[in-house]
Amino acid sequence: MGAGSVGGYVGGCLQAAGVPVHFVGRARTLDGWRTHGLRVTDQDGRDERLAPSALDMGEQPRDGLAPALVLLAVKCGATATAAAQLAAALPAGTPVLSLQNGIGNVEAAHAAAPGLHWLPGMVPYNIAELSPGHLHRGTGGRLAAQDDPALRPWVPVFEAAGLPLRLHTDLRPVQWGKLLLNLNNPVNALSGLPLRAELMQRGYRRVFAALQREAVAALGAAGIEPAQVAAVAPRRLPVVLSLPDGLFQRVAQRMLRIDPEARSSMADDLALGRATEVDALCGEVVRLARAHGRDAPLNERIARLVRAWPAHPRAWPATDLQRELGLR
Repeated sequence: MGAGSVGGYVGGCLQAAGVPVHFVGRARTLDGWRTHGLRVTDQDGRDERLAPSALDMGEQPRDGLAPALVLLAVKCGATATAAAQLAAALPAGTPVLSLQNGIGNVEAAHAAAPGLHWLPGMVPYNIAELSPGHLHRGTGGRLAAQDDPALRPWVPVFEAAGLPLRLHTDLRPVQWGKLLLNLNNPVNALSGLPLRAELMQRGYRRVFAALQREAVAALGAAGIEPAQVAAVAPRRLPVVLSLPDGLFQRVAQRMLRIDPEARSSMADDLALGRATEVDALCGEVVRLARAHGRDAPLNERIARLVRAWPAHPRAWPATDLQRELGLR
């Protein structure tokens, strides 16, 4: 449900491994698949192709479906609507695994559709649409989900599909660890650059680090210890990001193992005139900080810049972005 970049990639890998998949997505996306089929590639050399005739897809969940598992990959702002659509089409108790950014999607989905079995998950890697129907994983990592009896039989299935999945007793620290990394999404979107090119410039990394420091402070006030999702521990990452370019490139070699084509989904959303997930990322930091008597002005400010971008589109040089956020 939400056959965009993440949903298309994960679903495509599963179908290529023999799992029957029904894709639900936007007409713009599915029209491209009807013409070109679905191709999933990755930085490790994977290249799977599914012909248009092999794809079962539609813009709404098909009546009569009784899936063993639903993967929810819509944008955060569409969670409640998607949940209601699923509830209208699926048997009660159907397990739904959220593969979305942010923290509160499962709670929002459960409020809209309490009859379904909602499970939080986390996607660690970047998926870019290189051309219509061609989805490419440009970074590494392992899928994560809340441990649940409904998901345990799926672990070897995902493994066989090249989608290693780790189950966690408590996923919330993992979600916060991923959110800390996703704070680069607005920086990348405003930069106008691919991810690797953006991270090669210290000015952009300093902005990313400043957003993370605010978030780590808010998490500390809330008594939340984020899990390590990247190659560097969350509390050390802002220090590493702030290093001079040459030193950063030596220290962060694993972090920089990113395809040149990779870019944030927020950059794609801005380019296509779609609503972004900045409120589920930076906004989540602001809400957490306020709930514990703190402020997060930098996250609040960059969220406003993203919201204002459609009216005044521009690529922000690192110096301008630092100045706008008051970083010296």
